[in-house]
Amino acid sequence: MKIKVCGMAQKEQIEILDQETNIDYIGLIFFENSPRYYNTIPASVLNKKKVGVFVNASEEFICKTAESHDLELLQLHGSESPELCLRLRKNFTTIKAFGIKTKDDFLQLKNYENEVDFFLFDTKTIKHGGSGEKFNWNILEGYSLNTPFFLSGGIAMEDADRIRELKHPKIYGADINSKFEISPGIKDLQKVNKFLNQLKR
Repeated sequence: MKIKVCGMAQKEQIEILDQETNIDYIGLIFFENSPRYYNTIPASVLNKKKVGVFVNASEEFICKTAESHDLELLQLHGSESPELCLRLRKNFTTIKAFGIKTKDDFLQLKNYENEVDFFLFDTKTIKHGGSGEKFNWNILEGYSLNTPFFLSGGIAMEDADRIRELKHPKIYGADINSKFEISPGIKDLQKVNKFLNQLKR
């Protein structure tokens, strides 16, 4: 089970997270309307992979940002088209996020099945992620495509055991964010480590 910590907004915390935790991905949000907007100098070269999160951004902005911040993965969290996803996939590993509320929401994934590397399933709200709300994970039984996925949406400390017990063959990782924060963009790194230890034990 891979672990992504998303919504990091402080360069210093990113470097501590990189050096002192056993996570796999660090998510930086490049969406100005987010309280976790990453608007600082690029973090130094990291051991963990950096994921840039974008919401309906232009292809030019995405590519320029990816270059300036040395991003290895792109997470597209808006209504980006399959065609844009495929073009970006030529140079980057791509994650397409979808809001999920009922099993019918999986129908929208078919057009993206061969256009991205991963899906990310978040809670369907009027926001673009970071709501702190959880959807009904039993719905995951209705997902039958081949693209592996990250589980997101209100994951908290007490969910570690349940996540570890999920048996879906395509679950690839868990994405944690707001439930591990002191304030938006500032994580409780001790809490992150405790969650990791419980999840990977």
